[in-house]
Parts: sequence; structure tokens; C-alpha cells
Amino acid sequence: MTIRVAVVGGGPAGSCAAEVLAKAGIETYLFEKNLNNSKPCGGAIPLCMVNEFDLPPEIIDRQVRNMTMISPSNHHVNINLPNQGEYIGMCRREVLDRFMRERSAHLGANLIEGVLTDIQMGHPYTLNYRNPKTGQSGSVKADLIIGADGFHSKVAKAIDAGDVPYAIAYQERIRLPADKMKYYEDRAEMYLGGDVSPDFYAWVFPKADHVAVGTGTMIPNKHGLPTMQEYLRQRAGTKIEGGEIIKIEAHPLPECPRPRRVVDRVMLVGDAAGYVTKSSGEGIYFAAKSGRMAAELIVELSQGGKIPEEAQLKEYLRRWDRAYGLTYKVLNILQNIFYRSDASREAFVELCGDRDVQRLTFDSYLYKTVVPANPLVQLKLTLKTLGSLARGQALAPAPRRSA
Repeated sequence: MTIRVAVVGGGPAGSCAAEVLAKAGIETYLFEKNLNNSKPCGGAIPLCMVNEFDLPPEIIDRQVRNMTMISPSNHHVNINLPNQGEYIGMCRREVLDRFMRERSAHLGANLIEGVLTDIQMGHPYTLNYRNPKTGQSGSVKADLIIGADGFHSKVAKAIDAGDVPYAIAYQERIRLPADKMKYYEDRAEMYLGGDVSPDFYAWVFPKADHVAVGTGTMIPNKHGLPTMQEYLRQRAGTKIEGGEIIKIEAHPLPECPRPRRVVDRVMLVGDAAGYVTKSSGEGIYFAAKSGRMAAELIVELSQGGKIPEEAQLKEYLRRWDRAYGLTYKVLNILQNIFYRSDASREAFVELCGDRDVQRLTFDSYLYKTVVPANPLVQLKLTLKTLGSLARGQALAPAPRRSA
């Protein structure tokens, strides 16, 4: 007997899950509401994702080796990756997602363009959907479901997975003249300050022929996003002057994992599960990784056609927490310390000028490892942090008035 798995959502999380399942010979249905969808996203991916998920070079728009950190007082710290083989990949989600979806379909997943209208709970589950282009309806029966359908997940609602706080990321894609684009050839910028975000950061990330210029904030401050974006444009100044806005987009970012991520024979992955990190707001790698881990467990447990039960499927959560629990805790601590005021943001940027901090930061980002420094380096970083926090009080600019 072949078990049937429905994967709802065709982004990196769903596509990676469908790929693993299809390669194992499991009958797999991959739902995507719009095959031309372009998810609003900064689009930065770590080097380990390129290798681990066999991403071809043509879907990486830019290989960023230089990062400029800009403090509230406009103090600049330039960080570079000296090793030619190391970089942060910058991609467009419409390109990345399409590649990963089509690869899973090529391996045998049944790709369905359809909006999920409802799930009839039971064994098997019945998923009803409607094609948004043709208006035709259909249904699929499945023994298990993987919910990879983003923060506003219908699968999460169907299993009462619980609500979590979230932020809104807002960005403009701006096409720059060739001479301005040259500056961003292999460079990204990160702006900190209460003017551009009271609880997050703002960015300028390079794409193929344009830059993504955006910011993010928690829901209570969402009405201030247009003003934050205007301040960001002012601070970027002549570097983006004369650019043409070709697209405006926004999307929600969960702030923590949902309380219930495995219920009965339903598993949540990616943004649907709440897997976006604090401090950096990163989610693409963790989406792809969680989709793969959930699917690998299903393959492992379903040998001989057996249908896994909830208690067995919860091993996915244990494996996830063992692998990434520390990463999430560390980034949560960093956000609580360094994003709470302009003084602490000044301190954060100053710290990023330290080579030991840079190496630890980039190792954790590029390779998804959290390796403690040796005791002498830890002592140095502790003293430097305290000193930077003290200096940040003096350097922080006065709050700006509304634009």
C-alpha cells in the first residue's frame, strides 16, 4: 500500500517536503494557490542552503560579500567576507520558488494549482480546492497533511494550532540606474534606528537588476510603516536616488513557533509553523529545512505502507528543537538586548566592527552553527558589549518627529 500525503503550499517548505516524499515513492500532492506567485521577501539565503539544497548558480542573483551596517547616528561599519568561496545569496522568490516547485514535480509530485477551500477532517482527510484561474473545483484524499501555506495558514486553522504574535515586513523593489546599481553589485545594507523601525531593522538588498528596500515592525506599529519607509529612503540618500519603484509588497512574519505544530496526522512547517528567527527575520532556510525534516520522518515511519500516528510524528518537533532550538534562543536574546533602543542599536553596530563578532555572526548565519567562543574571546566580547552599550547612550540621536 502507498500512503498519500498532501502538501499545502508551494514555497521552499512545501516544495522540499514534496521532493523528499516523491523521491521515496509516496503518492504526493503539492498545492500552490498561484504558480506565478511572487512572495514578498528580502530573499537572502545562507551559503549552506545553496549546497544542501542543490541550488544552481543561475537562480542566485547576487553573491553578497560586503555588508554595511548603519547605526541610528549613521555610523557605518563595513563587514566583508574575505574568503572568495563564502557569500550570502540574494534571490528573487519568484525564481527560487518556481525552481524548487518544478523540481519536486519532475521527481513525481502531483502539482496542483488551487486555493484550498476547506479540509474535511478524518482518516483519510479530504482537501477541497478551487483553481483560481479556471474556477474549477476538485478534491484530494490524503492520509497525512503537511501545512506549508504561510503565516495565515488554513491548515493551521483547521487543526487549531494557536495564534502567535507577528510582524509586518514592507518593501519596495526599486530599479536603479546602472551606475547606482554598481555600488550594490556584491553589497547589502542594514539600517538600524527607531526612525526606520522601532523593533526591527531596515534593509537594502540587491537583486538582478534592482534593489529591495524595506523595513519591518510589530503589528502595533504597522500604521507607521509608510513613515519608516520614507526615513529609510532619506537615509539611503543618493545611493538610490533616481530609482524607479517597480513593485511594492508586504508580508507577515511570525515571531515564535505555534503552540501546536503536530496534531493527529497533520504537521506544520515553515512560516505556518512559525519558524522565522528573531533579530534577523530569516525564514527561507528554516522553511526548506523544516519541510525536508518533516518529510524525511514520514518516509522513515511509513516503511511497508504504515500510516504514522501523532505520537510518532511528534519526533519531528524533538529533532527540530535539538537542531535549532539554541539558534532561536540566541537570536531572541540578541534582539531583546540590542533592538530595544537607539543607544543599544548604536552599541550593536559598534560591536559588528569587531572581527571576532563578525566571524561568530557569519559562521552562525552561513553554516547554521552556534559555536561558543573560547573563554578569552567570550570575556573580550562581554567587556566590549558593556563598553559599547555605555557609549551608545551618548551616540544615539534624538528621536525624529513624524515626517
